[in-house]
Order: sequence, then structure tokens, then C-alpha cells
Amino acid sequence: MPTIKPFRAIRYELDAVGDLALVTSPPYDVILPEEHRALLARHPKNVVRLDLPADEIGDEPDDRYRRAARTFAAWRSDGTFHKDPKPAIYVYEQAFRLPGSDVERTQRGFLARLKLEPFGDGGAVLPHERTMSAVREDRYKLLRATGANMSPIVGLYEDRSDRATELLAELAGGAAGAPAAAITDGDGVRHRMWVVPTSSGHEEGSPDARDADGEPTPASRADELVVLASAGPITIADGHHRYETALRYRDERRMSRSCEEDPAFDYVLTLLLDGSAESVTVLPTHRVVAGIGAEAAAGLLGSAEALFDVRPIDRAGLVAAFGAAQAADERRGGRGRFGLWTRSGGAILTARRHAFEPWLPDGGAAVRRLDVTLLDVALGHLLDRDAGALAAGGALRFTKSADEALAWVDAETDGADAAFLLEPTPIADILAVARDGDVMPQKSTYFYPKPLSGLVINPHEW
Repeated sequence: MPTIKPFRAIRYELDAVGDLALVTSPPYDVILPEEHRALLARHPKNVVRLDLPADEIGDEPDDRYRRAARTFAAWRSDGTFHKDPKPAIYVYEQAFRLPGSDVERTQRGFLARLKLEPFGDGGAVLPHERTMSAVREDRYKLLRATGANMSPIVGLYEDRSDRATELLAELAGGAAGAPAAAITDGDGVRHRMWVVPTSSGHEEGSPDARDADGEPTPASRADELVVLASAGPITIADGHHRYETALRYRDERRMSRSCEEDPAFDYVLTLLLDGSAESVTVLPTHRVVAGIGAEAAAGLLGSAEALFDVRPIDRAGLVAAFGAAQAADERRGGRGRFGLWTRSGGAILTARRHAFEPWLPDGGAAVRRLDVTLLDVALGHLLDRDAGALAAGGALRFTKSADEALAWVDAETDGADAAFLLEPTPIADILAVARDGDVMPQKSTYFYPKPLSGLVINPHEW
């Protein structure tokens, strides 16, 4: 079973920075260069200087990581940050409208430390996605320099009783008092966070503790949340690179600190969400193929008939079938249904699964039936090029917006010739792939919304 613990977070001192919206940021891996520049200009103490430090003129290799470490130490000393006095979990709520739609959702979870474990059969922490070595190296150098997690990974637990959902609603609904943070970000996502000390620090408390009115205390609710989330394996939803980096860093630290009992570097900052709750949202990641030429792209509409039932459709119909409102409903996913758009026209493709059998990868039934697996096979068959090689060569681009995918093709943006639209991968399929010990193809999921960096920082110290 996984080990989840409260911790003493490092947080911004409101008196020092004024508005948390000015100093928090999206996680490093979704920040584009223009947004990075805007975040640096927004406030001199924006967390992006720690989580995604910029290169500066005259830098030697790795200077930016050393600069992040010096900046972090300086901000801890000058009153920019404070460290919470007691171990706590941090209840986190995100209220949002799905991009491009009128669908409103609220997602709740809690931030805590998750004990690191190597991946393997029967493990307490399960991956679902492959990682890339260059990103791992970047995250490793930053972690080694700063000794802290600036942003959380996202882990999914399963609570079929719905008790965790009930507890989180109670804590966010007033049981934990006023939120310690309330921010609306640039995408209109409303973030709120509550600091909820547990009843007994590092150890499990008494989930049955009651106040004078007979109601569970905030501390006992926090203890119960930890127990519920620890009842089964945690599947990493987002942050595989950070998790693998943390494992490497832990092993390195153990070589020099082997006598320390239960060191803080054995843990990673994690936002824990109930994977069985309907509020967890996964958006599809559409594929856009570049550089194959207009003639080859037009030929896809005919050659696709070898694997799919093909139904021609116009642009408006394709957007209606795969747009944001449809992306909100993950129950639509897993049907082997795709959209195809070229400058010669579009179609809805429905996989004939038996036609894919000769080319399906090794692995369990869950990974072999995924829509993203079918599409990877189809790309290899129709284009005579492996999807991974296409991505590595820059010929395969990704976007969560169906409108954007089609617009790239229409405008021939960076040589875009064909767009393949997907439906979202159901959470149940993600969990099933992880339980089987398999991993999904690259860019299979896009969990939305992302947790902010800088709300809480996890130092590798107690």
C-alpha cells in the first residue's frame, strides 16, 4: 500500500507578495516561451524563477539551476516564504469551465507527500505513460540544486465508497474555515486551498475524533482522507518525469545519508485525486501530421478504409463531433472513433477492431483496446512511419483543441497536412492500463485543469 504523509509546506508570505495570483504559475511543462516571458515580468518573485529558471546571457552550463537554488534560499531568508508550523494536508479545489464550452465542473483533492517506490509488479505507485530523457535530466538538475518540489505530480487513488468526496466537500464547504489561498488564473480557473493540520503529525491520527458537537474535527477528516487514499495503489496521472527524477535523486541522497530514518527526500509532493470521482477531467490530445504533402493527405480518406468505416463529413460537423463540449464527456471515449481532416475534406473514422489485430502491440487487453493505441497503429499503417518517429522528427504535433488542429491544417501551419481527432481516454481505462503494468503511447491524456506551481513547496526536510 502507498505511504501518504502530511508535511510542513513552504508557502508565500502574503504580506511580502500581496497577491498570490502574481507569484504562482502553471506547471513548467505547459508554459510556452511567450507565457514564460510574461510570468517573469509579472512579479520579481514569481515561482517560475524557481520551477522554470531562464538562461541568461553569459551563463555557463547549468548556471540557471544554481541561480534557482540561490534565489530559493534568498526568498526563504528575506521573508518571501514561510514554513508552516505543523504538518498538514492541503485541500485543493479547482472550479472551472471546460475550454470552449459552457460545461462547469469542480475538482477537489489534497496535497501531501507520497513515498517514492520503484515501478514494478504489485507496486504501490503505478505509471501509465512513457517519459523522455531530456526532460528527466532537466528536472533532475533542478531538484538536485534546490532540494525541493516546486510543483506537484498528480496521483489517482480509488475510493468506491465516495467517502473521500464527501470529506473534501465538507472541508471546502466551511469545516476547514476560510481558504488560505483563493486565485483565479488566466484561464478563468478558480483555485482555492485550505491548510488542514492532521491530528498527530507524521503518524495516522484518529479518524473517529469528534468535536464538542459530535462532528468530526478537521484534523480527523484529514486523517481519514489519508487512510482512504492509502488503501490501494496510486496511479500517476501527471508528472511522470518529476516522479522518475525524484526516484533518481532519492537513490543519490541515500548514498550519502544512508543512516537517516524516513528522510524527507524519500517523498514527492503529490496532488491526490479520486480517480473514481466524475469530477476528474481528461481531455483528448489530438494529432496533427506535417510534411506528408497535400496529395498524400488527400489519399488518407481512401486508404483509411482498410482499417475503418469511413463516413465523410464537413468541417462544421467534425468540430461539432469532437469539439470541447464533447471532450467534456469521457464516457464517449474508448469507442475507436476518430475524426480526420485534410484540405481535401474530412471524415469520421470508426475502427474495425479485427483489422488492427495483426499490428497491435504486446501488452494487456486494456492498452491494446485504447483509442490512442489504435491511432498509433493506424498512423504507422497509413503513413508507413512509426508514430514515435513522427513525433521525434517534429512531423507529429499535439493539441487539446479540435478547432486549433483543423486551423493548423487549413493554414498549412508549419507544414500541417492532416489532423486526427480523438475522444477522451476514460479514467477507468487509464487505471486499467496501469494495473496491468503497461504504459500508454506518448501524449495519451491531458488532465485538466493543471495544479498551480507555488501554492505549496515541498522542502526535503521535516
